[in-house]
Amino acid sequence: MCSTLPARVSGVEFALSNPLLALPFEPWLEGLGSQYWDVVEAASFPSSSLRFRNDELLRQLGLDPAGVADDHLAAAYGRFEERTPLLALRYHGYQFGTYNSQLGDGRGFLYGQLRDRHGDLQDLGTKGSGTTPWSRGGDGRLTLKGGVREIIASEALHRLGVTTSRTLSLVETGEDLWRSDEPSPTRSSVMVRMARTHLRFGTCERLLHLRRPDLLEQLLRHVVLHYYPQVAAAHPIVATGSSQAQLLAFYGELVARVARLTAEWMAAGFTHGVLNTDNMSLAGESFDYGPFAFLDRWDPRFTAAYFDHSGLYAFGQQPSVTHHNLRLLQEPLAMLLPRDGLEARLEGFAPAFDAHYRFCMGRRLGLVAQFDLPGALPTDPESDPAEHPDAVVPTVQLLAAWDVGYGAFFAALATRIAVAGLPDTADELLPFVPGAPEPRRDRWRAWRDAWWEASRQVDPTNRDATASALRRWNLPAPPIRPLIETIWDAIDQRDDWQPLQDWLAGTLWRSSDLS
Repeated sequence: MCSTLPARVSGVEFALSNPLLALPFEPWLEGLGSQYWDVVEAASFPSSSLRFRNDELLRQLGLDPAGVADDHLAAAYGRFEERTPLLALRYHGYQFGTYNSQLGDGRGFLYGQLRDRHGDLQDLGTKGSGTTPWSRGGDGRLTLKGGVREIIASEALHRLGVTTSRTLSLVETGEDLWRSDEPSPTRSSVMVRMARTHLRFGTCERLLHLRRPDLLEQLLRHVVLHYYPQVAAAHPIVATGSSQAQLLAFYGELVARVARLTAEWMAAGFTHGVLNTDNMSLAGESFDYGPFAFLDRWDPRFTAAYFDHSGLYAFGQQPSVTHHNLRLLQEPLAMLLPRDGLEARLEGFAPAFDAHYRFCMGRRLGLVAQFDLPGALPTDPESDPAEHPDAVVPTVQLLAAWDVGYGAFFAALATRIAVAGLPDTADELLPFVPGAPEPRRDRWRAWRDAWWEASRQVDPTNRDATASALRRWNLPAPPIRPLIETIWDAIDQRDDWQPLQDWLAGTLWRSSDLS
């Protein structure tokens, strides 16, 4: 959260000393031309108080957090000093099944693009920074609660191994906002997120609407170059050659990425809420999940958005929705590519989803012998995800038949194994979720026997491997709605940010979580 570094010095000296203003931005998207964006100005706000900073992301950008004061962040990402141009991106999209050609960045902009310390191009994008040509009568603002919710979502997803954008900073801006879905007036904020790209399926759909295959090909070559380097290397385009082979390979890899991302959501118990095509990233990454929710109990019909009356984007519908959105993306791509080639690559969705879902559920169950360090994302998504498949189906069947919290089940399993160790026999593993009713005996026995047998195969030479994996891939306190409301109530009623800080610190297991 906020540091205790000295606040600002004054004037030009401060501006020159702000390391955020000296970051080496690269104008790749700007260089594509003004057919893709509009130059905009940030709003001027009454105040700028830093409420959240992500020092892990500062390190990823090559900065020493100790050299970045809180007011450096407020100046760069709340007052938007010394940064031009700011670009509101243009796009269209299918929203709840209806095509909308009046979309675009309506309350945010692309602040800039730069390389992280791994050499990957990253976007810094805002939310709540003022009106744009695409605001459609809105005020271009973000509620403070909306910003807090996105911090919680992005950090929870990151810890659970989900491919996601993350929040870099949150600045409270001193305005009163009126919203129909929140008690009003409510507080305002500006958020800056870091994402691989803010280009969307809807960016391509807009170019189909305009009948501009030339702009689409230029855009996709940019996407492949920066976000699919392995595709670019395997299918190089000579100066006057066709891009068909490269773009078909790109679509096939995008299908695989989206399938794996959807599997990660499902294993995490995450419901995006609004899976419109304008909320689908061309890099296959989670972003723009405003009304998200994490499952309390297993329920495929669970919806996150209060306005999703038909359950179109319910938890259990997410695989079919993302598959459908990939098929909708074929419409603009067909200006450049053969339909049969696109459809053949879409057939890879189901096997990629199934394999990665087993892999992700295996992680949550502690059934992996090796894993990345805390805070890191999986580095080998192609590793064998079906190493221990037999425990996954019994787990889902148990959760469907047992009135127990979804995240609480995994957290309790992690605590049980950390405290008592791996049992010597399956019979020693008794129901372990505090306060939960007894599970159905047949379901419990089927799960218990399958999990115990699989756990014995993880690493026979290291009995702590399962406990370590359980702690790595689960959260001590899953951010279900009551927890989020408790965190927000403390901020809203007492301006108390400690519960949020405690939860963020607690996304990594501590000894107190296991007592």
